[in-house]
Amino acid sequence: MIGRLRGRIVSRQPPFLLLEVNGVGYEIEAPMSTFYVLPEGDAEVTLHTHLSVREDAHVLYGFAREADRTLFRALLKVSGVGGKMALGVLSGMTAEEFSQAVQTGDLAALTRLPGVGKKTAERLVIEMRDKLDKIGTLPGGGSVAVGPAAKPAGADQDAVSALVVLGYRPPEASRMVSKVFEEGMDTESIIKAALQGTVK
Repeated sequence: MIGRLRGRIVSRQPPFLLLEVNGVGYEIEAPMSTFYVLPEGDAEVTLHTHLSVREDAHVLYGFAREADRTLFRALLKVSGVGGKMALGVLSGMTAEEFSQAVQTGDLAALTRLPGVGKKTAERLVIEMRDKLDKIGTLPGGGSVAVGPAAKPAGADQDAVSALVVLGYRPPEASRMVSKVFEEGMDTESIIKAALQGTVK
């Protein structure tokens, strides 16, 4: 099991990262909460990882905070929740917001997450309520300021693609991005603003 990696970011295309560790490139899927706190450029970072082994693929997930990985692993144990949906949960709300939604039974907030319908939201509340105590107090994600970056060509289209990968339908992803997009925004800022718009 690969539990932690420290290396240099070679490329980032949310929700995918390529991390070079001692000459080996690891393809990692990460929630947007991790992208928000990554340093600019190719600085060295440490990620807590979870390796998922399936019949058709080995998928490596990476998280900036150990608490996020703990919550991700707990979500995977919920019936009907896979890696894609768990990433969507961690991208759509902070660990605290998720914990509060579960504790208060806020199905409306949970169903705004990509791929989460009413039945899945009900299962999350029932199955996660007791597990949150065992996970412990989940530290705050809060809003993290991301330094200015040069706007890549088609940052808005990259943001739409990333939201589709996270589970939103293409028309819905386009609508979310068009509501928040302003000239000069980079991909990560667009995604963050779009996802924050769904939580409000």
